Amino acid sequence: MTGPVPSEWSSHRATWLGFPSHAALWEDDLAAAQQEVAALALALAGSGGERVRLLVCGARQAAERLLDGAAGVEIVDGTFGDVWLRDTAPIFLGPAQAAAFRFNGWGGKYVLAGDETVGEQVAADAGAALARHDFVLEGGALDHDGEGTVLTTRQCLLNPNRNRGWTEAVAEQALREALGARKVIWLGDGLLNDHTDGHVDNLARFVAPGVVAAPVAFGVDDPHARIYDDAAESLARAADAAGRRLRIVRIPAPGRVRGDDGVWAPASHMNFIIANRAVLVPIYNERAGALAIEALEAIFPDRRVIGLSARALLTGGGAFHCISCQEPA
Repeated sequence: MTGPVPSEWSSHRATWLGFPSHAALWEDDLAAAQQEVAALALALAGSGGERVRLLVCGARQAAERLLDGAAGVEIVDGTFGDVWLRDTAPIFLGPAQAAAFRFNGWGGKYVLAGDETVGEQVAADAGAALARHDFVLEGGALDHDGEGTVLTTRQCLLNPNRNRGWTEAVAEQALREALGARKVIWLGDGLLNDHTDGHVDNLARFVAPGVVAAPVAFGVDDPHARIYDDAAESLARAADAAGRRLRIVRIPAPGRVRGDDGVWAPASHMNFIIANRAVLVPIYNERAGALAIEALEAIFPDRRVIGLSARALLTGGGAFHCISCQEPA
């Protein structure tokens, strides 16, 4: 047994970010997505107090131009299919220990050459011993409190397109052995039209021991309102690995956000990054974003809460937490 996975608010040695690098995937949104990731990297290295390691795949010149030699950001050449390091990089269990899992493109939806090697690349560069596990798991499917409590959704973790035949008991045993999980709290469905099949980092996040942030609908026509309330009700009935009943803090959601195809997009303020000295929040519209920042400032009085645009990243299916991976100090 190993772990548990450190909480995201514990000290980081570094934060990895994926840099949009493939024009064939991002098309007209490539330049805007690169600008958003560069802005995120600069904020993490500056206000966030992070050592940022920006993984690029053949797009070094674009990264260098946008970052202009900024202190605290290191550009690392690598190979990947796309930028979603939360799911393709390893899960760190400590400063020199990490776990890697099979990755199948979120149930076979987006199988891209190079993604299956990201775990080994990042662990080797970080000097971490890597334990490999023969089941499918993405980092964004889990959230951790640092004490062995794990949040996840049935929609994703029990989906037969990941590990056929998994039940809650089988999944809990796998997480116990690989990550030192002591208690798994199960939520139902994730956001609409989320190609990850409902990753929990768009729905609910630990923000302190025994405290979980979850969205509340913004506007009477928020298409995710029922999903948010179902998650909050499940959390309110749950206890963590230490036996504490969870305290739920509701964060205003972005409301109605449509993708380029006209369908509801899985935009979420929950996809924030907790950095050493700041919290970086994806923003999709000014009014809802301001309310989310205000709510998070009350949760994180010792960190600066910074909202940055993530609209271009959303066209690729994710936001800040999805493209990041933290190394514990």
